[in-house]
Amino acid sequence: MFEKLKGVEKRFMEVEKRISDPRIVQDRDAYQKYIREHSELGKIVSVYQEYKRAVKDLAESHELLRDGDADIKQMAKDEIDRLNQSKLQAETELKKLLLPRDPNDDKNIILEIRAGTGGEEAGLFAGDLFRMYSRYAEKRNWKVEILTQHTTGLGAVKEIVAMIQGNGAYSVFKYESGTHRVQRVPETEAQGRIHTSAVTVAVLPEAEEVELKIDPGDLKVDVFRSSGPGGQSVNTTDSAVRITHLPSGLVVTCQDEKSQWKNKAKAMTVLRARLLDKMVSEQDEKRSLDRKGQVGTGDRSGRIRTYNFPQGRMTDHRIGLTLYRLESILQGDIDEIIDHLIAYYQAQLLQQQNADAIEFADT
Repeated sequence: MFEKLKGVEKRFMEVEKRISDPRIVQDRDAYQKYIREHSELGKIVSVYQEYKRAVKDLAESHELLRDGDADIKQMAKDEIDRLNQSKLQAETELKKLLLPRDPNDDKNIILEIRAGTGGEEAGLFAGDLFRMYSRYAEKRNWKVEILTQHTTGLGAVKEIVAMIQGNGAYSVFKYESGTHRVQRVPETEAQGRIHTSAVTVAVLPEAEEVELKIDPGDLKVDVFRSSGPGGQSVNTTDSAVRITHLPSGLVVTCQDEKSQWKNKAKAMTVLRARLLDKMVSEQDEKRSLDRKGQVGTGDRSGRIRTYNFPQGRMTDHRIGLTLYRLESILQGDIDEIIDHLIAYYQAQLLQQQNADAIEFADT
């Protein structure tokens, strides 16, 4: 680990020189690239320097233990205890910082929310979840753009697909994939009985064109007139677009824009994200027969969270976290949940890394 840290520190100093080079400053793309790298490396180097200071101070404090003065010896012992704690904290933090980064973490995301079991009530909660995520994104000054949505006449959401643009969006949203269960009394329920519904959430990293080349010959593009709830026409021109990717069978429809070209562009954005996700999922399945044992796969088939309205309770079943402030959570106050999830999956990765290191040492 420490050899790797020396390399990181050396690279940090190289990048620092480059961002001071007038030629780099004039090249906007290169400058932005080095600024991002400088920021990421800086987090590691800062903690590494803390670690080195603690090691240096520990050596000096151990020297003071040889002093004949009893008071100085006691001061040295107290300082050694404090410094050992600082050293241990720095080591733990460095291990986290050196964990392999998900290459998609900095990307924008495609957020897909669909009503599951529960009829109209599931659709209403799908809308609640979308507002929760939208408000959270807005608090972080991230842009939310609806790509396509299908609603009922009563305002329930059958499906909504949106793009959230912001640096690091995928890193915080990726653990939201899965089945979200809601327990509440519907307004139409005269008996006051609690109704259980389910909504599925999928979070996909945006795929750039350079990452995923799609052969135009593999696409079937259909255009038709947009329609609203109940089938009524909302546009008098053939602006809605349906794209079918023939090799995979994936189908994407977009009809929110009045322009056929805008709808096609949005549909292609969603298609690229779904194809990339499918490709990654297939690779993961080849690596492991049990994907559920993998860290951070965001298994969409499993129930990950329950929102209980009568008790004002939210429970995340993966980490055993229960919070009794459902109202604020649905207003987008989900930082605490996300922080706990990131910490949990980091701990899982560290545990796996340590296990791999032990296995390697034994071979």
